[in-house]
Amino acid sequence: VQLQASGGGVAQSGGSLRLSCVASGNIGSINEMEWYRQAPGKQRELVATITSDHRTSYVPSVKGRFTISRDNAKNTAYLQMDSLRLEDTGVYYCNAVVVIYGVGIRTFWGRGTLVTVSS
Repeated sequence: VQLQASGGGVAQSGGSLRLSCVASGNIGSINEMEWYRQAPGKQRELVATITSDHRTSYVPSVKGRFTISRDNAKNTAYLQMDSLRLEDTGVYYCNAVVVIYGVGIRTFWGRGTLVTVSS
């Protein structure tokens, strides 16, 4: 199973970016999908979570600005980031809790995508 994150780039403060995370490979089903970020010099933090039935949760700092969604048919999660702030700068990682038939439940990580917010 592989996760491919994309959509990072440079945006101005107050602007928007949309990240995508596509899971591929021997996938039975996907439980939670999550976005994390790691700012320079800081620990990785959980930003948003979405369950298989589309329940969502967010870290308080992004509530009302970021929206996580998913397309189960495409094994894809999205992170719509609006009203970006300088402190949103960082490398964004996605992960997925995947059910692999005959194997069990495993968590996979994608490579990060860099988001830079400029003033």
